[in-house]
Amino acid sequence: MLQIRPGVALIPALIAGLFAGAAFALPAVAATRAAAKPTVAEAERFILDAEQRLERLGLDAQRAEWVAENFITLDTETMTAQSNEQFLTLSGEVALQARRFKDLKLPQASARKLLLMQRTLMLPEAADRSSYARLAAGMTGAYGKAKYCPPAPAAAGAARPACMPLGELEKVLATSRDPARLKEVWLGWHAQSPSYKQDYAKYVAVSNKGARAMGALDTGALWRSFYDMPPEAFSAEMERLWQQVKPLYDSLHTYTRYKLRQAYGAAAVPADGPIPAHLLGNMWAQSWDNLYPLLKPAGLEKSEDLTALLEERKTSAVDMTRYAEGFYTSLGMRALPATFWERSLLTKPRDRDVVCHASAWDLDGKDDVRVKMCITPTAEDFRVIHHELGHLYYDLAYNVQPPLFRNGANDGFHEAIGDTVALSITPAYLKRVGLMKNEPDPSQDIGPLLYTALQKVAFMPFAYKVDKWRWQVYGGQVQPADYDKAWWALTEQYQGVARPAPIDGERGFDAGAKFHVASDTPYARYFLAHVLQFQFHRALCREAGDTGPLYRCSIYGNKQAGARFQQMLAMGTSKPWPEALKAVTGEERMDATAMLDYFAPLKAWLDAQNRQLAVTDSALK
Repeated sequence: MLQIRPGVALIPALIAGLFAGAAFALPAVAATRAAAKPTVAEAERFILDAEQRLERLGLDAQRAEWVAENFITLDTETMTAQSNEQFLTLSGEVALQARRFKDLKLPQASARKLLLMQRTLMLPEAADRSSYARLAAGMTGAYGKAKYCPPAPAAAGAARPACMPLGELEKVLATSRDPARLKEVWLGWHAQSPSYKQDYAKYVAVSNKGARAMGALDTGALWRSFYDMPPEAFSAEMERLWQQVKPLYDSLHTYTRYKLRQAYGAAAVPADGPIPAHLLGNMWAQSWDNLYPLLKPAGLEKSEDLTALLEERKTSAVDMTRYAEGFYTSLGMRALPATFWERSLLTKPRDRDVVCHASAWDLDGKDDVRVKMCITPTAEDFRVIHHELGHLYYDLAYNVQPPLFRNGANDGFHEAIGDTVALSITPAYLKRVGLMKNEPDPSQDIGPLLYTALQKVAFMPFAYKVDKWRWQVYGGQVQPADYDKAWWALTEQYQGVARPAPIDGERGFDAGAKFHVASDTPYARYFLAHVLQFQFHRALCREAGDTGPLYRCSIYGNKQAGARFQQMLAMGTSKPWPEALKAVTGEERMDATAMLDYFAPLKAWLDAQNRQLAVTDSALK
């Protein structure tokens, strides 16, 4: 089954619980029979029949979604919506039928399958199913086609600037140091999402109807119930993990604010309080690594630039992918199927719009795995392709499981696999594969650690905020008129980031400027993945016998660590996630202290820098 990943959205709330990504169609099934008392044999027949039909008929709908994201047209959107509507109709009925067997004592695997079948929306009315599917497809398509069109120049006869898609706008935010230009492109992109705000509000209302039909308070509560614990316990777990990370984030935020004040002046960046969003080098202020040239430690020796090396060698998209495949095979995993290379989309087509956001796909539950990504020869895309292949190697590992168990232990696991591997993209690894000549001296380690923290640590409160906002929206605490007000209140509270201009009244929909909101893809998975990847990394480095600093460890080429990893991957979702976590780490609880261990030298350095910068910053006030 395809996992919902960046760029992939299929009936998101529904899929997140049942198949985490694939859209399925199922022949009509009768309403739940209330007459005869159910038997174990009847339950087993029901499970086998439903599971087989869901898998078989889902493949056509999955392929329709692949086409829709690669050829964005009204027709492909319509076909996707129709397939999703069929799935909504029938998966809801299957979920209700599954309830009939809830009091039976069944084998563990069968009981778990029944539980997974019921983690879904159920929309009894045909009009609601049609609306839900149509709105979902329309918002995803609108996001993929959105462009910022700058206003015409005031000078007579001057050519109108070309419209800019998201990728071009992101490049400006990443490279420009002109605050006015940064603000223009930031506002330009965020002005696109209000066009589908009304559709989103309608979608929320319909989604909640489906969640309540299954006994949940709302869709947000339904999502939180997917983690083998009550919804309120999951909310508390997220907060516990965030509180573990918060001191590290606060140190990074303080240091970043001081350095941005030096770069842009006291008038542009406040001495305390939130940092303006457009100055953080990313459209959503979710990662700050593009600021590294402004933030890097003084006296750092010039290290080898991976992007420059990749460009110099004219490294192709296929070459980039081969490097990533080589990491997984070095752990003892299989080579990618030949069909991967024939059917994946690895470069941006010149003749059409596609959803370029990187995503990984499993189209047959066996070995038709693919990547859809517009790869460029950069250090970032080198990391991302390692990440995306992690999804596929998870898919390939658990394809021996029954269809309902072909998924991650929880959705955070699926995102964490490739990121765990990416943590092993160290200088030692790059040297071994011929992409770096020399390893830097340990005295230079703070620079790379800071760069990684600007990606990983900066991301944590953003990842927490996205679903915290949606839980409030789905729970009715936030109405459409206050979408932006609530979004920015949470942004300031958790990220310490502020909008670069006043909120656009009741019209604004800044949350919808993020793909995962427009596509309604749950986001807690990414927060959990950032906790899990460091926890996995720490455990696998121990398995590999590495006793050095955690940030210098690479498990590349270690078959023993690879076997431990593969053991967990093969479990899929056949067991509750704490059992899968224990299989690779020996621990049954998610723990962010592994992230703190990884960045411990950086935390000490940041705190020392902040004490010094506090003195010099006083001159700017």
